[in-house]
Amino acid sequence: MFHKEFFVLLCFLHAETESIANSEFNLQGDYLLGGLFDIHYASVAHYRNIPEAVICSSNPFTLSSYRRFQMMRFSIEEINNSTSLLPNVTLGYEIFDHCSDTKNFPGIFSLMSVVGSIQPWKESVNFSKVIAVVGTYTSTATLTVAPLFMKDLVPLISYGAASSVFSRKKNFPSFLRTVHPNKDVIKMIFEILQRFKWTWVTFLYADDDYGRDGYDLFVKMIRNTDICLGYSKGLNTDTDYPKMFKQIIDFRVNVIIVFTAEWTAEAVINSAIQQNVTNKVWIAADAWSLHKELPKKTGIRNIGTVLGVAEPKTTIPGFSDFIYSFKAQNQCENPEQDPFCNQMCNCSSLSAEDIITADPSFNFPVYSAVYAVAHALHAVLQCGAGSCNKSIKVYPHMVLHELRRSSFTFLNQTVQFDDNGDPKFGSVAIVFWNSSGNAEEVGFFSFYPTFKFFINSSKIKWHGDEKVPESVCSQACPEGFAKIQEGIHTCCFSCTICPNGTYINSTEDPYNCINCKETEWSTEGSTSCTIRLLEYIPFTDTAAVVIMVGALVLVALTVVMSVLFALNYNTPVVRSAGGPMCFLILGCLSLCSLSVFFYFGEPTETYCTLRFLPFLLFYTVCLACFVVRSFQIVCIFKISAKFPKLLSYWTKYHGHWLIITVAFFIQALLLITGYSIAPPKPYSDTFWYSDIIVLGCDLDLNLKATSSSFILLSVLCCLSFIFSYMGKNLPKNYNEAKTITFCLLLLILTWITFATVSMLYHGKYIHAMNALAILSSLYSFLLWYFFPKCYIIIFQPKKNTQQHFQGLIQNYTKTISQ
Repeated sequence: MFHKEFFVLLCFLHAETESIANSEFNLQGDYLLGGLFDIHYASVAHYRNIPEAVICSSNPFTLSSYRRFQMMRFSIEEINNSTSLLPNVTLGYEIFDHCSDTKNFPGIFSLMSVVGSIQPWKESVNFSKVIAVVGTYTSTATLTVAPLFMKDLVPLISYGAASSVFSRKKNFPSFLRTVHPNKDVIKMIFEILQRFKWTWVTFLYADDDYGRDGYDLFVKMIRNTDICLGYSKGLNTDTDYPKMFKQIIDFRVNVIIVFTAEWTAEAVINSAIQQNVTNKVWIAADAWSLHKELPKKTGIRNIGTVLGVAEPKTTIPGFSDFIYSFKAQNQCENPEQDPFCNQMCNCSSLSAEDIITADPSFNFPVYSAVYAVAHALHAVLQCGAGSCNKSIKVYPHMVLHELRRSSFTFLNQTVQFDDNGDPKFGSVAIVFWNSSGNAEEVGFFSFYPTFKFFINSSKIKWHGDEKVPESVCSQACPEGFAKIQEGIHTCCFSCTICPNGTYINSTEDPYNCINCKETEWSTEGSTSCTIRLLEYIPFTDTAAVVIMVGALVLVALTVVMSVLFALNYNTPVVRSAGGPMCFLILGCLSLCSLSVFFYFGEPTETYCTLRFLPFLLFYTVCLACFVVRSFQIVCIFKISAKFPKLLSYWTKYHGHWLIITVAFFIQALLLITGYSIAPPKPYSDTFWYSDIIVLGCDLDLNLKATSSSFILLSVLCCLSFIFSYMGKNLPKNYNEAKTITFCLLLLILTWITFATVSMLYHGKYIHAMNALAILSSLYSFLLWYFFPKCYIIIFQPKKNTQQHFQGLIQNYTKTISQ
C-alpha cells in the first residue's frame, strides 16, 4: 500500500525535472504544446478505495491512437522546419498517454503547472506551462480534464471529442475541436436511412458521454419522421450480447447502427459473428468505420453489409517519410531514462508499415489542430518576413483569441471555427466494407460552404440477392389505404382502405382518411377528390321541351275553350258547367302552368319562388271552384228539398263566390307569410349520389305557414271529392259531379305516383316528373271536365237545349219519387 501512495506522489513531483531528451513524448522548444492521446486504454474499470495512478502501458495497445500520436509529432516537426509559419521560433511538446478517463491526472497537472505542484492559494498567476493542448480523444476523457484548463482559458483543441455538450461556451469557453460534432455524424446517418428508406432500426451506443449524446441526438432527429427506433441498447463491459442479438432478431430489425468507440465495436462485431447474426445492414460511426482489422476478420461477410460514416482519407505529404525516419533511429524506448507516468509506449515491436497502414481516422483533425495553434501563435507573435517578435509574452488566452479567428488554407481546406468552437470545414465520407476487406468510399456529406449529399449505390454490393435490403416494421400501405398504428411505434401499423367520399394524403397525414367536401366525391381507396358534376335539367333537354310544349298547348286550349264558352255562354251546357266560374277556372289553369317553366334551368331564388307560388295560389282557386260547384249540384238536387233555406241563403249571399274569395285570400296570406320568413332557395342534393350534385329547390315544410298552404289544398281536394261523390247518380247532363270525382281521382293518382317515384329516384329528372305531375293535374280538369262540354257544344248541339235538360230532370224526379 505504501508503494502505491509513493508512486502517486512521485508522479506529481517528477514534473520539476527537465524534459527527457530523445523521448517520443517530449520535445523542447520556445513554446510548449500539450498532447493527450489514448495510446493504451483501460478496458475494464478498476475501483479502488485510495487514489492510485494508472500506468497506461499495462493496458491494451491501440495502434490507431499511436498513429495519431505520431501525427502530432510530425506536425510540430514540419512546422519547426518551415521558414514562413513560425520563423526563428520553435515549438516543443509534452505528450501523455491518457488511457483512463479519471485516473491520469498527474499528466494533466504536469501540463498545467510550471513548478510541478498545484498552488490554488496563489491568485492572478498563470500556472500553465503550455500555450495550448491537443486532445483528448474521447468525450468522457475530455469532460474529465476540460474544466481544469477552462479556468485559465488554456485552449483545449480536441481531435475526437464529439459530444454536443462542448458546444456550450458558457461551460467550455476555451474548448475547440477539429472533428465534426455528433450532430453532424447523426445527420449523416439519418440521411443514409432516408436514402435507402430504412424505417425500422436498432441503435447500439456506448454507455458513456459520447454514446449517450449520439443516442439523444438520434432520437431527436427521427422524431416526427418515418423512422422508428425498434431497439436500442447502451453497451458496457457487462453487456449480454447473445441476449441482445436475440432481441434484435425477435424485433425483425435489419439495420443496426453502432455508435461506439472502436474497442466496443470490436466486441459487438465479434459477438455478432459468434452468434451467427446474418443478413443485417450495419452502420458504423466514424470512431470505427475505418477499422483495419475487422473488415478482414473471418466471417465478417456473413453478418451482412457494413456501411460507415468516416472522415475522408486525406493524404498528408511527408508523414510516411517521417515514420520511416523515426523507426530507423530506434528511439521508441530508452532503458536508461526514468520516464514520467504514462510516457511509456512499449512499442518497439511495431514496424513503420504497421503505423502507416493503421486506421487513419482522426489523423487530419490532429494535423489541423496543431496547425491551428501554430497559425494562432503566428498572429500573436506578429510574425512577418523571416522573423517573429519573441519579446511578446504569450499567454494561453491570447492564443485562444487568435484561434477563434482562425482562417487559413492548407491541403485544399480552409480551417475555421464557428462561435461554438466547432469546425467550419471538412466533409464526412460514406464508406462500404468491400469483399477485399477495405473501407471503400461510396459517397460524401459536405457541410461547408454548402450542404451536399451524394452516395453511389452502384458501388455497394449488398448481401443476399444484392438488392437494397428492407428494414421496416410494416410494409407500406397500398395507395388509397390509411395506416392504423399498432403499439407505440408509428412504423408498426395495419392498413385499411379509405371508403367512398374520403381520400388519403400520405404526405400530410397517413393515418386518417379525409372527408371530401360536399362539392367533391371519391371512390373507395382514393388519394384525392374529384369535383362533383352539377346536374339540372336545361331548357334544351328533350323532356323539358316536351313538358313546356305541353304547357303551351294547355294555355292555348284554355284560350280556345274560353272563346267557345263565351260564344255559347247562355246555353244549358255552359251554365251547367258553372257559367262565369268556367272562365275563372280556365284562367287559373293557365296561370298554374307558369310554374312548369321554372322547373328547368339552373335554380335561383326567383326560379324557386316561381316554381311553387303560381301553382299553389291559383290551383287553390281551381279546387275552391270545384268545391262550390260540387256543393251547388248536390244542394240543388238533394239538400234543398230537406233544407230549403240553405239554398236561399246560398243564392242570396253568393256563397260560392264568398268561399272562393276566402280560400284565395287565406292561401295568399299563407304563401306571403311563409315566403317572407323562409323563401324557397336553391338546394344542392349531395346525399343520394356520390359523384354528382342534383340542383333543386328547398321548401321549408317545417314552417307552419308553408305547410299550411299544402294542407289547405288537401282540404279543398277532400271536400270537392266528398261533395262530388254525393252527386254520382244525378241526371246525365247535369252529372258534373261524376266528372269532378273522376278528375280528382286522376289528380290523387298522379301525386301518389309522383310521391312513389320520388322515394325511389333522386336524379335530376325528378324535377321533370314534378313538372309533369303539375301539368297532369291541370290536364285532368281541362280534358275530363271541360272537353266533354266542348264536344257537346260542337258535335251534339241537340243535347245543348233547354228541352233536353228539362226532360232529364223530369225523368230523374220520377225515379226519385218511385
